[in-house]
Amino acid sequence: MALDAEQGKRMLQLLTSRYDDRHWRKKIEKTLSLPMSGVGDDAQRAMFLYLKHALKGYKSRRADPDSWIVGGFATREAIERAKFNPMVVDAMVTKEHVAILAVDPGPEVDEAWWEEMLVAWFEEPEPAQPEGEPAEPVGENTGGSAGPDTEKAEA
Repeated sequence: MALDAEQGKRMLQLLTSRYDDRHWRKKIEKTLSLPMSGVGDDAQRAMFLYLKHALKGYKSRRADPDSWIVGGFATREAIERAKFNPMVVDAMVTKEHVAILAVDPGPEVDEAWWEEMLVAWFEEPEPAQPEGEPAEPVGENTGGSAGPDTEKAEA
């Protein structure tokens, strides 16, 4: 399950406001390394992808992990470019979408929130059980008898 709109907003604010804080740099780099499928909102996904490409360091042809340019002028320039002209990010992104960039998300965004965000990024939704049908017991299909496939294999 991907991040909802509020979590995505806070994640983008974290990436674009605390990049000069040495304490958050490694976490920002790890967040940039995550797949874009974890962001639910289309406009936020486009902004996340823009930041991934804008802040990506030189990548050799070897199988080295990606490196990121987080902090300093390059990060500030990528954020200001997106705020000045949102069309650089994506055609559907407006000034209202990029207005959240470089705004601190507040004191509630701390290490515990960041870890919860990572869980939400990769969390799979529970399969929905139709009403009226009981849930399948855990050990029902794991009996000791050979099933039809094993009998064919032995013959």
